[in-house]
Amino acid sequence: MKQVLVIEDNPENLRLISYALKRGGYGIVSAETGEEGIELVASTRPEFIIVDISLPGIDGLEVTRRIRRGEAEGRIPIIAITSLAMAGDRERVLEAGCDGYFEKPIDPLTIMERIHRITGAQR
Repeated sequence: MKQVLVIEDNPENLRLISYALKRGGYGIVSAETGEEGIELVASTRPEFIIVDISLPGIDGLEVTRRIRRGEAEGRIPIIAITSLAMAGDRERVLEAGCDGYFEKPIDPLTIMERIHRITGAQR
């Protein structure tokens, strides 16, 4: 089973995205902090990463930058989820190295199609 790393500190948001990913046939590895998420990238080798922008400690943008700097091989797709929806946010997210982003709340019934468009995954 392909693994997805979800870096999300809110239990309800984690439950919702995990539900959608499991329905899509993915296993979930989760982290509550950016630091923990960065550590898990090497050991889990996820198919893709979902990262919340507003995390305790380092934020999701810095998490993305650090993952991008540390990638030894390939490029793991990273998708940001955020409740921020202000002018310029999309550009900042993409500039940090994310491949796309979704605004909260997500729709668990349609999110997988959107994720697959971003990651290029065929399911």
